[in-house]
Amino acid sequence: MLERVSLQNPDDYFLDLGKRNRRGIYACRIHTYNPQVHAFIQKYYETARLSGVIVEGKLKNPDQRQLDYYQEMMGTAFEVDQNFFSQRLKKWLPRMNERQRANVSNAIYATLVHLRENGKNDNMLKNAYIKFMCWLYYRFERIVNHLGEENLPKILYEGEISIYELLLMRVLTQAGCDLLLLEYHGDDAYQRVDPGSEISEEMPVSAFGAGGAQNFPDSFDLKQIREELDAKQSQNRLYGGDASGSPCLIPATNVWLSAKINLLEQIRESAGERGDDPRFFYNCFCRIRGVEDKLTYENELYQLGQAIRGSGRRLVIVNRQITPPTVEEIQEVRRKNSYQNLNQVLEDLSRNLVCSENFELQPMMRKAFVEVMAEEGRRETGPNLNSLNRLMNTAVYLVCWLKRYQRDLFHGWKKPEISGFFYLGGCKNEKEAVFCRLLARLPVDVVIFQPDLNETCVLADSSLYEENHPFSLSLSSYPEASAGLRVGTVAYHAERELDTLMYQDSGIYREQQYAKANTITLQTMYEEIPILWNQELKYRPNFSTFSDTVNLPVIFSKISGVKDGIMEIYWQSIKELITADTENVTVISKIPNLTSTSENPIKPFAVEFFRNGRLQREKIRQHRAYPYGFLRESMQDYLLDKIQLLIDRKTIRGTGENGTEFTIVSTALNLDKSLLRMIQRFDFTKKNPKLIYLITGEEMMSLEDSIQMAFLNLVGFDILMFVPTGYQCVERFFRERIFEEHQIGTYRYEQQVPDFDRLPLHAQRPGWCEKIFNFKRRI
Repeated sequence: MLERVSLQNPDDYFLDLGKRNRRGIYACRIHTYNPQVHAFIQKYYETARLSGVIVEGKLKNPDQRQLDYYQEMMGTAFEVDQNFFSQRLKKWLPRMNERQRANVSNAIYATLVHLRENGKNDNMLKNAYIKFMCWLYYRFERIVNHLGEENLPKILYEGEISIYELLLMRVLTQAGCDLLLLEYHGDDAYQRVDPGSEISEEMPVSAFGAGGAQNFPDSFDLKQIREELDAKQSQNRLYGGDASGSPCLIPATNVWLSAKINLLEQIRESAGERGDDPRFFYNCFCRIRGVEDKLTYENELYQLGQAIRGSGRRLVIVNRQITPPTVEEIQEVRRKNSYQNLNQVLEDLSRNLVCSENFELQPMMRKAFVEVMAEEGRRETGPNLNSLNRLMNTAVYLVCWLKRYQRDLFHGWKKPEISGFFYLGGCKNEKEAVFCRLLARLPVDVVIFQPDLNETCVLADSSLYEENHPFSLSLSSYPEASAGLRVGTVAYHAERELDTLMYQDSGIYREQQYAKANTITLQTMYEEIPILWNQELKYRPNFSTFSDTVNLPVIFSKISGVKDGIMEIYWQSIKELITADTENVTVISKIPNLTSTSENPIKPFAVEFFRNGRLQREKIRQHRAYPYGFLRESMQDYLLDKIQLLIDRKTIRGTGENGTEFTIVSTALNLDKSLLRMIQRFDFTKKNPKLIYLITGEEMMSLEDSIQMAFLNLVGFDILMFVPTGYQCVERFFRERIFEEHQIGTYRYEQQVPDFDRLPLHAQRPGWCEKIFNFKRRI
């Protein structure tokens, strides 16, 4: 067994057993505090966490479950005998070696003999013995096989210790471990338990050098120490090393720019021309809105790109959009299924940022990643699951994009080189903005070119340098090759100026001005439908535009019954709707129109087109079975957006539950060619396509019909369902009522849809005599 020796220097606690002045263990109490004490406790805590036991609060008495397990394994026998204790320990704690087992059994024997000498009976000794055995097994099992080794285990105990806890500590220290007791409320409670201070010694604050002594702060506890250490270790892991000693270069963003010199000329400058302090890298973070000269702008951009690449600098150019990560890119990001807080997210995801060819760049990348995401975390209104999921999604995007562009930006990088990231068009969403802010913290020139003043850019940052010019120029891509360089004439640019003057917030719209739209179902009276039916959308109530999106007020109604019960006038009113805009109206006179057995070449591929709750857009558009490739690009994107929206809203029963989402994908990607032609010419500010269902029988609308109807409503179709029977034949597959219903008159049954080509355009209305005598004209 080892004896307690007096401590001369607090740091001696961390010496191996053989390097101490006297071979023995240290067991001390601390009840006064200063910053040096705090640092010592933090160091001791970190050591105990790695190779010891930390007791926060008190050791709880063994519960009934633990006592039952002990009795089942060890029986009820008890003797105050060293051999008895040794045999029981061999079975109860088999990881101890013979020397350790002998030391523990001798220490237990000496402790129980001491209790007997102080008047304790055998029953009390047995209870103490069982308590020791349970505590050793459930709280100290991790260190019993290291007792007495050169690197002694450490026990850290906070609070007012009880007599039996203290006796167990004597057993463990004698067997070979160090002990530190934290007494937040002074030494009085300990002195009552161990008045002779035989088990531990008081450690005065003077042992820690300069610094006045004081009581422990009320807020101090081991939880505080644990959080400080966790934060430090998290930072070390995030940055790939000790952040305090990291050799990371410091960004000197934009400090070298001059307002008196042309910005594009300054961007061409090499790193050496910008500054020479080896602690910094000199990059720029700029946004250039508008153009100074329309005739020369494209050539200036072309010459800038050529000059940067010609100087050996690496350059990435992105046009209009930073393409979202593919499913494959996202799957390559190693992460857990759930996290408790943002620190855990960043600690885990930052491990994906590896730069094996340059260890100086890797901590810079991780540091920038952590800093921008921490800023995003502070912007959230409060810690909740939704905000954490949003932050995690953004972090995954950043990791994917960094890995995508890492080689193009940093392959062979050596300080003080500066790469370039040019983005034409401006950030369309917050994820793109955060990524640009991240790149600006790395040795990269981040330049946003926004020549079209009609476009918006959501990027905002205190370090962003902005330059504004008066003229607007529409530019689809950054000019990179002289063979493809296009330069507009004076007349061309004059016409583009009209876009700003005439087509922005004026109520006048050019052809196909908008590529995105949201539908709003109008609540109308039945009599309003013929009035609104042939109107351009921009004249309907609640039409509006915001940024690049249109809000489309559409008609989506079921009309039950027959007004006045007169079929001739009923059919005539429908013909008037059909002939109002023949090119834009499709009539379906029989349901089901689509069924599960209808020809559908998309159906075999629906499963691979939709995975993990998202449409696989690139896979769809590159697939040989994709039928919408002839549509204009913006309309293809629009249709895919609406398919995703229909699935996300779960409008159709069974979506996300029994595979209905795959039926939605296959049905929405298999529209009739006549419908596609109507969609192709659909201008969101003018007349919209229309769909009329004539349902005169008792047949029910199929799942595929319901999907097509709901999808076309989201696309922007006006949809009318004429149901003279009033039957519930269209509601079956909708999770909720998504259309208006008008009850306009008497229900009529067994009606045949007429030949509208032969039906007269106008019908004679019933006179007063017919109405009085309830005479109905027959057709």
